[in-house]
Amino acid sequence: MSIRPIFVLSLPRSGSTLVQRVLAAHEGVSTAPEPWIVLPQVYALRGRGVYAEYGHALAARALRDFAGRLPEGEATYWAAIRGAIERLYAAAAAPGDRFFVDKTPRYHFVVDELFALFPEAAFIFLWRNPLAVVASTVETWGRGRWMVERWRVDLFDGLDRLVRARERYADRAHSVRFEDLVARPEASWPPLFAAMGIDFDPRSLERFAEVDVEARMGDPTGRRRYATLATEPLDRWKATIHSPLRRRWCREYLRWIGAERLATMGYRLEDLLRELEDVPVRIRPLGSDVARTAYARALRWGRSAAGGLLWNASKGGQAGSRYERSNGQTSSP
Repeated sequence: MSIRPIFVLSLPRSGSTLVQRVLAAHEGVSTAPEPWIVLPQVYALRGRGVYAEYGHALAARALRDFAGRLPEGEATYWAAIRGAIERLYAAAAAPGDRFFVDKTPRYHFVVDELFALFPEAAFIFLWRNPLAVVASTVETWGRGRWMVERWRVDLFDGLDRLVRARERYADRAHSVRFEDLVARPEASWPPLFAAMGIDFDPRSLERFAEVDVEARMGDPTGRRRYATLATEPLDRWKATIHSPLRRRWCREYLRWIGAERLATMGYRLEDLLRELEDVPVRIRPLGSDVARTAYARALRWGRSAAGGLLWNASKGGQAGSRYERSNGQTSSP
């Protein structure tokens, strides 16, 4: 039996583990903790964005030459890759299951290839209040320390890629906000399941806690903290974004996202700015916030400059042997 992939596309810390578990609580739906399986397959043909001992840029060039010699060119190559991934999904699924949920937030790097590779797949764009995403990132991976610069590739480039993909593939994907899933479950979950081609079983909103997705990759906190739908996470960001520097950073971030992108995600810029201004100010972590922000920006500038020098040096025949710069970066403050 062929298996149909369901891709949950979102930024990290957006509630995708909840969606994954509720889907997998239904009969006929399997999943696994963040597979990441599509990323290396797509990047195999990309000359940039990967460092490897063997020299990835050279390997990508050779692989493109090889694929070009196949009977249908790269189409034959990509069909084989799709078949291999789908067979792995089927092998990971329970016997007889028809759907496999792949929830890998870093798929924003290959979102266009996903839609091209899997024309029969189901897609979900999951959005969450950007302020909550920032705060959850800081608390989960920074342990409360203001280290957001480490995740710019998601918060800026990833967000832009997902918004543009949502606009391009609106007729092939279902879009939903995390806030609606937990605050208005009776109105939000049935349309999501209908878009996936699955009959909605309300009991899944109680049984999802039984779905085991614990592994090295994935949400390290939410799957343990929440066994039922809860609205408590919706305002938790306010306890993290409270210092003057954090508020200013988030204000600039919201304005960088802009009203148009936020509208695609289902939010209003003025509403989020108003909520941010209403958060009480605390001064206590200001010194450490300033130091960490300055250090992170200096480090990012140094890496960018060094990467540019190495990339320029590699163009004369040693391309990629030491360094490949990532592509598709989006300018941001």
